[in-house]
This record gives sequence, structure tokens and C-alpha cells, in this order.
Amino acid sequence: MATHLALALHQAGCEVRQVLSRSIDHAQLLARRVDARAVCRWQQLDEDADVYLLAVPDDALYELALDLRLPGALVIHTSGSTPLSVLKPVSDRAGVVWSPQTFVRDIAMDYSLLPLCIEGSCPDVEQQIQALFAQVSTNIFRLDHQHRRQAHLAAVWVSNFVNAINATAQEIMRQAGLDFDMLRPLAEQTLSKWDYGNLWLQQTGPAIRHDDKTLDAQRRLLSQSRPDLLPLYDNLTALIQSR
Repeated sequence: MATHLALALHQAGCEVRQVLSRSIDHAQLLARRVDARAVCRWQQLDEDADVYLLAVPDDALYELALDLRLPGALVIHTSGSTPLSVLKPVSDRAGVVWSPQTFVRDIAMDYSLLPLCIEGSCPDVEQQIQALFAQVSTNIFRLDHQHRRQAHLAAVWVSNFVNAINATAQEIMRQAGLDFDMLRPLAEQTLSKWDYGNLWLQQTGPAIRHDDKTLDAQRRLLSQSRPDLLPLYDNLTALIQSR
């Protein structure tokens, strides 16, 4: 998240003055890409910057709030599940910029399509955040903490869980000596169902058909090769059939 936000703002013409990381090597890697200065201690931060982006793990936000003080500065965190109030001790001008997107450091992205969910401690702060990130993307949503938590939960299902399921399918294919790319058109067709509205109405497969013979055969196959997957298989089958 830190890498991509820094690159997005830099490409939009904003000056990224400093990159801070506990590892000076990590800070230098990103700093070189955005013409910034790398630092590894909070005491080295310039205190006259316009905006401070805290792209750190959720637990680290609470730790920072104990020590970091930037009165009058616009301080923004990037967590989907942490409330804006965590920054109250840091600055009275605080905000959130969170994206329901998966970020990989060295994979390029089209930032103009990046969905950004923002929140500010007051209307003026929120307008300033929107003006800043409107230089990056036009896909901006105003979400308070409660709505952001729901979106974050949904994003875990769409991305993290789906990727874990696909990785499991990849393992099953490899163990059988099969080419996983055989399933790529299926994955792409499944994703295309987004264009047709209610996804439950697009559900296919043996579970929705209540094809017990096929379900039993697949359960026996799993019990022989991957018994650890049986509870997940049964739970997902029950979820589909409950709809």
C-alpha cells in the first residue's frame, strides 16, 4: 500500500518528501523511485509537510498513536478496519484513505481505476483528502468507519478467500499432474458474471443442482487425497444449497 500510494502521488505530480520505514533499506528502495529522502526513525520526520500517510499494519497504528504528535498536520491512515479516531491523539486533522484492492509491491497498476474510500475528521479535511486523491483516481467513495468495515469484510471474501480457494485448486491439479491453466477460462467466465447482477442467480455446479451422486463422489475423492478440505467443501456446499 505504501509503495503504490507513493508512486501514484508521485506520478500525479505531488512531491513525496520522505519515506520512513523501520528498515532503512526498504525506505531507500521506495525513496529512490519517488525522488524522496529515506529515514528510519520518527524523530527524522520533517515537521512542516502538508500530509502524512501512515501505511502501516493495523496494530502499528495504535502504537504510533501513543508517541507520534503532528498537531495541525493532515494525518491519514490506510486501514480498512481501523476507526479514524485512532489518530485523534496525533492530529485534530485526520483522515482515512483505504482501497478495496490487493497490492503487490512490484506489480504495476493503473491508478486511475483504483477505488479509494475516504473519510475525514471534518468536512474541510474530507474535501482536502478528496482534492488530493482526485489527482490519482476519479473512483472515490466517501465511507464512514461502519461502512468501511463492511466493505473490508466483503473485500476479504472477494480477494483473500477466493485466492486461497484458487490456490487450493492449483494444488489439486498439480497433484493430479494436470495443467492448472486449463481452468483459466472458467475463472475468467466466473468473474464475468459480475455484469449480470445478482450473482446467486448465476450459480452453477452440483451443489445448486442437488446432484447428490456427484457430491458424494467428490467427498470420497477428497477423503482420500485432501481430507483436511472436507469441512470447507461441506460448508460451501451447504452455503450454496441454502440459497
